[in-house]
Amino acid sequence: MLKIMLACSAGMSTSLLVTRMEKAAAEKGLECKIWAVSESALLAEYTADPCDVLLIGPQVRFRLNGIKEQVKNAIPVDVIDMRLYGMMDGAKVLDQALKMLDDWKK
Repeated sequence: MLKIMLACSAGMSTSLLVTRMEKAAAEKGLECKIWAVSESALLAEYTADPCDVLLIGPQVRFRLNGIKEQVKNAIPVDVIDMRLYGMMDGAKVLDQALKMLDDWKK
């Protein structure tokens, strides 16, 4: 099962995106756990339930390097494309996560 965590300032704005990503994953026949957390709870959540890919909301992009350090660069971490985030395009954000994981494994 692929585990994708999304983090934003409060974990609220990504909730709709999670729902749309879950729908896109189901349509592709992928078994995924996708969930959202607040940026402040990210380390505790990652420690309790490590994910395979971590996407952060554009509003916390300034924390990208710090977040990579928090997870010890053990997984791919990137900022959700701002246009996709604004449109809440779950399918394309899922594609972004899958590409990140594929590139990470190379």
